[in-house]
Amino acid sequence: MEGLNFFESNILLWIQENLRIDALDSLMPLVSAVNNAGILSILVVTLLLLLRRYRPVGVTAFFSLAVEFIVVNLLLKDVVARIRPYIVNEKLILLGHMPRDYSFPSGHSGAAFAVAVTLFLCGRDGAIPNKCGVSALAVAFLIAFSRLYNAAHYPTDVLAGMLIGTLTSVLAYKCIYTRWFKRKLGD
Repeated sequence: MEGLNFFESNILLWIQENLRIDALDSLMPLVSAVNNAGILSILVVTLLLLLRRYRPVGVTAFFSLAVEFIVVNLLLKDVVARIRPYIVNEKLILLGHMPRDYSFPSGHSGAAFAVAVTLFLCGRDGAIPNKCGVSALAVAFLIAFSRLYNAAHYPTDVLAGMLIGTLTSVLAYKCIYTRWFKRKLGD
């Protein structure tokens, strides 16, 4: 793991030295902060659940987010126990708040993708406007990139979070939305 940490630290150092600018240094911690503790993802799911027309999408997104939370936060973070990159490499400068948990996988990225991919899949079916799913994916990618930009995660942490969020979305979509709601709605 030490060799991987070194390689990935160099990627983060490259981002820090070549992509960081004052305007983004102020913006990217805010981008991350909107999904601290999954708050943006939870707010989107809550809104979908409150709007009767979009409730099937909300239920699907809820299950995706719940499974993602269990896998990322209750299982993998403590089992893998990967130390944050800014702790391992003192040249990395953390932007934003200091996380108190382990690094692998990225919970911010996982939560963002758990909801965004669900919106995208349901948007393809016409359950919500397609532009909502596309916009949600753009925001999820921005949140994921902010975790690298801020030096809060290694690239594999972010990729793993994105993958887990995507997988829980596909699982929820296939098991909940297509098997229950599509049948119920007569599609």
